[in-house]
Amino acid sequence: MDTGQDVLEFCDVPPDQLAALLTPDLVAVALSRLPLPAAELQVQPPNGRTLVNFDTNFFTTTGPSEHAVTLLGQRVELHVVPASFTWRFGDGDLLTTVEPGRPYPNLDVTHRYLSKGRVVASVDATYTAQFRVGGGPWRDVPGSVTVPGAAVGLEVVTATPTLVGYDR
Repeated sequence: MDTGQDVLEFCDVPPDQLAALLTPDLVAVALSRLPLPAAELQVQPPNGRTLVNFDTNFFTTTGPSEHAVTLLGQRVELHVVPASFTWRFGDGDLLTTVEPGRPYPNLDVTHRYLSKGRVVASVDATYTAQFRVGGGPWRDVPGSVTVPGAAVGLEVVTATPTLVGYDR
């Protein structure tokens, strides 16, 4: 039951010793409750269409972020970084990378669809963090938090090459 009172009012811990009670596990719980951003999937070629047997390029622009929370009356700074990305291509294949991919001409994260049809692709971002209290040294937060990304529909089509403009 939440009485609206500060739990510290009932403790016999001097305020200068509260920082010692702030464990990395307590910070991990706070990290899991932060509204971390979902990675926004970008697909090239654009406009929701790609070709069978063509390297389709995927990337996201999700980056590091800074947050602050109050735990046990102490201000805790968090430096949160995307540590890995799980790419779901919609045809049963998936790939995990530590890089967010990049736009063309870089082809860091590509997938080649083998048959035509509609697929739904997405990318999940897994975040790790470091924290510090009162400007002290940075420490690792144990564990990670995975945020699922929104699905993007993609139509995989076939193309037939046709020679045009050749006149003898």
